[in-house]
Amino acid sequence: MPEIILDAAVDSIQDAMGFIRRHIGDQFANLRMHVELAVEELLVNVASYAYSEESASKAPNSDKLILGCRWVNMDGNDQFCVWLRDWGRPFDPFREARKPDTTLNVEDRNLGGLGVHLIKYVSNHYVYSGADGSNTVELYFKADDPQ
Repeated sequence: MPEIILDAAVDSIQDAMGFIRRHIGDQFANLRMHVELAVEELLVNVASYAYSEESASKAPNSDKLILGCRWVNMDGNDQFCVWLRDWGRPFDPFREARKPDTTLNVEDRNLGGLGVHLIKYVSNHYVYSGADGSNTVELYFKADDPQ
């Protein structure tokens, strides 16, 4: 199962995208843009919000995160799973992130707030788990359904 340790910083996006490109495989190549979008959104969220000064001082890996991937067969479908683990404050983005009002015109919306919405849209399945002081988000992308 390939994985890479990255700084918990927006500057890590380029390394994360290179990791995805190296490991996504031909079967999932048509999903690469969706995977990259989702990973970029997760990285930006972690880098921007996960590490307050007080939580970072207590976390053993407060300046790092791990990005990994694997191939799975879920319910008879081949899927590419990408996961991100951080040690910031506990946060389940799928429960706690505010739902954006997509009925508003673009000029009437606040900046930001669409990241989790986009992740849900481009992935086929998403999971959050928090254990042992870490947060892990797993995203699944079905090979035969690029949406």
